[in-house]
Amino acid sequence: MTPPDALAGPAGAVLDAAPSGPLGVAVSGGGDSVALLLLARVWAAGSGREIAAVTVDHGLRAGSAGEAADVSALCARIDVSHDVLNWRGWDGRGNLQDHARRARRGLIADWAQERGIATVALGHTLDDQAETVVMRLARGSGVDGLAAMAVVSRAACVVWLRPLLGLRRADLRAWLAAEGVGWAEDPSNEDPGFSRVRVRRALEMLGNVGLGAERLAATADRMGRARAALESAAADLARVCVVEGEAGDVALDPAPMRAAPEDIRLRLLASVLMRVSGAIYRPRLARLEALLAAIEAGRIGHGQTLHGCVLRRSGAGITVRREPAAAAGRVPAGRPWDGRWELIGPVPEGAEIGGVGVGGLALCAAWRETGLARETLLTTPALWHGQRLIDAPFARGAGRRVFRRIASGPAPWETGELR
Repeated sequence: MTPPDALAGPAGAVLDAAPSGPLGVAVSGGGDSVALLLLARVWAAGSGREIAAVTVDHGLRAGSAGEAADVSALCARIDVSHDVLNWRGWDGRGNLQDHARRARRGLIADWAQERGIATVALGHTLDDQAETVVMRLARGSGVDGLAAMAVVSRAACVVWLRPLLGLRRADLRAWLAAEGVGWAEDPSNEDPGFSRVRVRRALEMLGNVGLGAERLAATADRMGRARAALESAAADLARVCVVEGEAGDVALDPAPMRAAPEDIRLRLLASVLMRVSGAIYRPRLARLEALLAAIEAGRIGHGQTLHGCVLRRSGAGITVRREPAAAAGRVPAGRPWDGRWELIGPVPEGAEIGGVGVGGLALCAAWRETGLARETLLTTPALWHGQRLIDAPFARGAGRRVFRRIASGPAPWETGELR
């Protein structure tokens, strides 16, 4: 099938920016993601690229497995490989949509890593962007929140593309209907118990006073430019007050920060916490502000924790380390561990990566000779086979030769960009 230029042109321009290698496409089975799959298939045929599709079945509705099977059937018809990932992690507490979104992103990131896929395309549209802006306005968000979703971003070691972010949902579905392609309708999209559904209905009225989807999406674009300028300033500050250690901790000098505007200081601190913890998302603003106030008042003493990190006073500065209690459990050795480390070279059969921990460190008699703090070493990666410690490279002075540091995005003090 040949999509109209009004759809293929904008989507293709974003897909052309994808790094080399295969492209992953996240397909829920809804109209937007089905349209993305078909547009990506046309793009791939014209560019000689390979694509692979993935669907996350959350198991929250009776029909979800059937919808995933329908996506598999569509992929088979257009000769695209397809995998279904199952999530059964909902415990009935908290924000369901937020839990599901985070789980979906994590599962897809792991899938991409295992398949050697560096880039995954998502089906968010201009309508989704507008809804996100309104929801964040309702929460009192600042520049970052109102910048909403970026066309290109990096998180969980994956480049995420949103090729449909400039396209309207109705136009995509009109094309599918004209081609005789069906899609699934999620009943939750009509449930007013979800805030996004209420916002979607409110947008119909906001359009009458000049706050239509296009205007709101344009606001997000302008906020995105403002965010980039603020991040550049934060990166400049980072390069004079941040030093990253070989084992993933960070030394922070608060003195140069005092003359910077508060927003820049908060951005820098958030970036440090994300870097050390491997977290994809920033800490909540109120907690971040409280931590910054404590640092500037000199109240960081024996230790303060936030966002999976522990901060301790070190002379005139602050040392930020991964919090031992927050480090991830073991994973197969071929996968990233704790959002921070991956194995370099061959993967020993049956091996897992996990933290050194107290037990592992007890097996490394010469760990003090590394010059690294015990607290730091506890959260460095080690190779395990059951209860047998194969290697604890950082505790034995060879960490960088065995493990490579990864993060949700590049460190700002290395690249001039904040996540």
